[in-house]
Amino acid sequence: MSRFADVEETTPLLKDDASSDDYQNDDYRSRWRSIQVMYFTMFLSSVGFTIVITSLWPYLQKVDNTANASFLGWVVAAYSLGQMVASPIFGLWSNHRPCREPLVCSIFINLSANIYYAYVYLPRTENKFHMLISRAFVGFGAGNVAAVRSYVAGATSLKERTSAMANMSACQALGFILGPAMQACLSFIGEHGVTVKIINLQLNMYTTPALLAAAFGVINILLVLLVLKEHSVDDHGRQIQSINYTSEDRVDIIQESEETIDKVAVGTSNILFFVVMFVFAVFETIATPLTMDIFAWTRKEAILYNGIFICCIGFESILVFLAVKVASQRVGDRPVLLAGLVIIFCGFFTLLPWGNHYPRIQWADVKNNSLVNQMSFTVTSNSSLEPTGCPYQQTWCQYTPAIYLAQYISSGILIGVGYPACNVMSYTLYSKILGPKPQGVYMGWLTASGSGARTLGPVFVSHVYTILGPRWAFSQICGMVLVTIILFGSIYHRLLAFSVRCRRTVE
Repeated sequence: MSRFADVEETTPLLKDDASSDDYQNDDYRSRWRSIQVMYFTMFLSSVGFTIVITSLWPYLQKVDNTANASFLGWVVAAYSLGQMVASPIFGLWSNHRPCREPLVCSIFINLSANIYYAYVYLPRTENKFHMLISRAFVGFGAGNVAAVRSYVAGATSLKERTSAMANMSACQALGFILGPAMQACLSFIGEHGVTVKIINLQLNMYTTPALLAAAFGVINILLVLLVLKEHSVDDHGRQIQSINYTSEDRVDIIQESEETIDKVAVGTSNILFFVVMFVFAVFETIATPLTMDIFAWTRKEAILYNGIFICCIGFESILVFLAVKVASQRVGDRPVLLAGLVIIFCGFFTLLPWGNHYPRIQWADVKNNSLVNQMSFTVTSNSSLEPTGCPYQQTWCQYTPAIYLAQYISSGILIGVGYPACNVMSYTLYSKILGPKPQGVYMGWLTASGSGARTLGPVFVSHVYTILGPRWAFSQICGMVLVTIILFGSIYHRLLAFSVRCRRTVE
């Protein structure tokens, strides 16, 4: 057994009291090896998204100079739109067929789309739409997270569930760490890099990350084909597929499957997850344009610094996932989720502009203008090869105070605490609310709600930010989170595990 599996066996949160002998048999070892493959799949899914996220904007500007910040929102949203469409499909597929099938298909689509992304500079026109389509297919392939989470929910006991979901979210966070970190490292290749003439491929800081994500996809397919086995256990951790049930057991299972789930709790959980994913999508989308506008960073500086910053937030998230395991065991899942929402609210509230310091303005075709020089903000001439600062077309730059670097860092730290806590608790509560029935379709809808948030979030923030500026954009996010906290409080008493609600005891 792998070292990771050994750790899982000795972790109190993963210990199952059903039978001590069960921990020594082949089914148990195979089950956890398969779950670890799902951890790796989730890791690669997040890597595929974040490994290019900080370079999307400069790459888009490079391949098509007609693209603006609003179109960037659509490019970022395309990934989530593809995932939203695919999640219920792959979830339904995994309910009726071996999980291996939708996983291999989705990963192949993902790696093919990453290769397409690396070649979007080749067409002579409409390159921005080729980038949009490539990101949509990358997201479609990432729709397998519904099948992944459904598999883990079905392959763990109720006692193992929180820890397994936390581990999976930690792997997802690790992907968020290494994705931007890899992009930051590959930024040293530069914008020009080298050209492989035989396949007409430019290897630079924009295309190499996508090709690396495609290579990871090949490894993932091999693991799914060679290691993954189908496993399903009940709430007690007893194997379902490989044992022969008595007539009494069959009656219990039929009765359990006939018990209705709480549709209000399920619907509310989808709304909560939508908001959590929406606000994080807003933050990761606006990070690069915001820092380029407010701090006058160049494209390369924005990619490097934001890559390092998001990497640090990812490390912070892993610590939060570890703390969530302990906190949820002591105080319960719901209080942890509520605390995460409050912290997210504080994070965006911290990001609101204030003071008398204004961003540097990037003026086009304006030099030595006396009226401009009399203004209270700093003016940057267009004489450099790459103008920096806030574009003059964004009129809010002239009257909206700049965000201080300390605000930006503090906000990221707070969101880096609140988001992972809400993420893992949303999935954990949702899987417990659903109970022992196959969860592929329901997990597909939950993933689709998160993908819908990732679709609307970038579009929302790119338009509001471009037209009205950060003050209006972040104020509306604060209002949304506040309403969500109120909704959560009103439905708090109904967010219970299926077994608890049906008055069943789990040993």
